[in-house]
Amino acid sequence: MSSINSGFGFNSTASDVSAGIDFTGKRVVITGGASGIGIETARAFAAIGAEVTLAVRNLDAAATVVADLRAGTGNDNIHLARLDLANMATIADFAHQWRGPLDVLVNNAGIMALPALERTSEGWEMQFATNHLGHFALAQALHPALTEAGNARVVSLSSSGHLFSPVLFDDPHFNFIPYDPFVAYGQSKTAAALFAVGLTRRWANDGITSNAVMPGAIATKLQRHTGGLRTPVERRKTPQQGAATTLYVATAPALEGIGGRYFEDVNEAPLVDHRGPDYTGVAPYALDSAHAERLWDLTLELLSEQQA
Repeated sequence: MSSINSGFGFNSTASDVSAGIDFTGKRVVITGGASGIGIETARAFAAIGAEVTLAVRNLDAAATVVADLRAGTGNDNIHLARLDLANMATIADFAHQWRGPLDVLVNNAGIMALPALERTSEGWEMQFATNHLGHFALAQALHPALTEAGNARVVSLSSSGHLFSPVLFDDPHFNFIPYDPFVAYGQSKTAAALFAVGLTRRWANDGITSNAVMPGAIATKLQRHTGGLRTPVERRKTPQQGAATTLYVATAPALEGIGGRYFEDVNEAPLVDHRGPDYTGVAPYALDSAHAERLWDLTLELLSEQQA
């Protein structure tokens, strides 16, 4: 299986990689689309004609973002819907209200390195719940809409943070293991990559594929618990550059029918056998098919217990 080289790179922007792409008539959902790189992701999709729905927790705060995006792109088909990934009821409500096909689901929202252990009402560790379980539940609930679209894509935002930890299958919620903010974040972002592997294996026959992306180091509210972005200046990206890999994975004709891979700097990332000083590449455990199967089963078990 050959590695995918797009011809783009570190400095490419979302508008660079989507130039010449026509998404008129396509429908896109972006979680957390009203902040950080989510805004630039939404802007890029709107600029190529897509109907874009921003799935957010705070509708009032996001209303200004929608108005700005409509004015800046000339695309009035930009909408808001409430979604809290740590609240299963809002996920069910969002999916219940959705009508018609869905061409692209961008699992963009996330939280990072909570300084102290926080849990959802179900007792789930908050980062694993928000970054993985919520997105998994959303994709499952929207499966009929994705199937209806045909050739649908799910973009799963991972991170170089996955290099800090595999999924802790025996204790993902830190009931026994001492809580560490970056280990918890790391396992949630490994889970994002494994979700892309498992989804593609199960849903490719329905015309649905998924790839994981590492957007890069971008100064956003994501780092509010870490004291700000600490990546060397030469390794930092603008939000427009940070959205580039997402746009490529979601729109590139070359990726039709291809899933279960991990991209960074708009190219497929190489496998690495250790965490290097530049935090590039993808750990083998984040793409391991057996791990993907185990995670899928674990996630279904957790979600079914919550519904019981």
